[in-house]
Amino acid sequence: MADALVYRAEGAAVAHGTELYGFTVTRWHLPATYPPFAAILFVPTTWLPVPVLKAAFAVGNALLLALLVRLSCRFARIAPRPAVLLAATAAGLWLEPVFQTLLFGQINLALTCLILWDLTRPPGSLGKGFGVGIAAGIKLTPALFLLYALLTGRRREAATGAAAFAGTVLLGALVLPGASADFWTRRLYETDRVGKAWIVDNQSLQGLVARLLHTPAPGVVWVAVAVAVAAGGLWTARRADDRWGVLVTALTALLVSPISWSHHWVWCVPLLAVLVAEGRSAMAVAVAAVFAARTLWLVPHEGDLDLHLPWWQQPLASPYALLGIVVSTRVAIRLRPGGGWPRSSPRP
Repeated sequence: MADALVYRAEGAAVAHGTELYGFTVTRWHLPATYPPFAAILFVPTTWLPVPVLKAAFAVGNALLLALLVRLSCRFARIAPRPAVLLAATAAGLWLEPVFQTLLFGQINLALTCLILWDLTRPPGSLGKGFGVGIAAGIKLTPALFLLYALLTGRRREAATGAAAFAGTVLLGALVLPGASADFWTRRLYETDRVGKAWIVDNQSLQGLVARLLHTPAPGVVWVAVAVAVAAGGLWTARRADDRWGVLVTALTALLVSPISWSHHWVWCVPLLAVLVAEGRSAMAVAVAAVFAARTLWLVPHEGDLDLHLPWWQQPLASPYALLGIVVSTRVAIRLRPGGGWPRSSPRP
């Protein structure tokens, strides 16, 4: 649970007034990478002994998975029996992104639940968009959902989320002025601080392109691909129904982010729920197989071997990025006249 220990160290830096972005912990020398607002939220992790903290993360993430399954069913507009929800939660533990979230003591499930809860609230609900804004204040990439809300005419929701995000920035600046200045002017742009972008752990477009080109710095090629995917993804999300619009936005955020570790892809859970709800059983099985197969860990990846993979191992090394591209492209194709879209209900 290396990431849980990083969170604890971030909370300790806030509590003790030490430099937030100057430490490294664990034998992997991991630094703080989230905005100062997140570090403030991590202060309670310092109140528990490490063994208790790890147990709390394990139990908490298991419960969050159950909540995510429930929210995903609501998002997909299906109402399974309690026994089915329990079985789906147990099966979900075998999905690699979910398992890695538990293994690292990550907060991906918590953020996804917060976002999905907010997005599944009825249109016009008081404060709708607030949850997305808070999630963006913790990990930035959810901010793409605010742009999606704006593009789909939900201006009040987008404004609420933007205000919530701004509030997290302001709170961080008030509590940690030095760390805030450091993060927003410097650390935010040091993507190599998070980790090596070319390793198989990274299932974003940058990781995919770096491994394809056998270079640790894909540079302009990656930027061009990311811009094209971002534009295409947002265009598709704006025209799709609400369920696929949200899913394509999530996949686009994961793809264009400089680094999307495999455990960030817990959005596979609501994706599977929607496929099941639409009766696409074969596709649901195929998607579940991709997220359960762990092919990225089967290819050589010690040292810099990730950069020297032959062509036939490239799909095995980048399964989630490729699946994200395929799903988004399929949605875009079905939006064309005569494409047979949509099978699900229109956006409210």
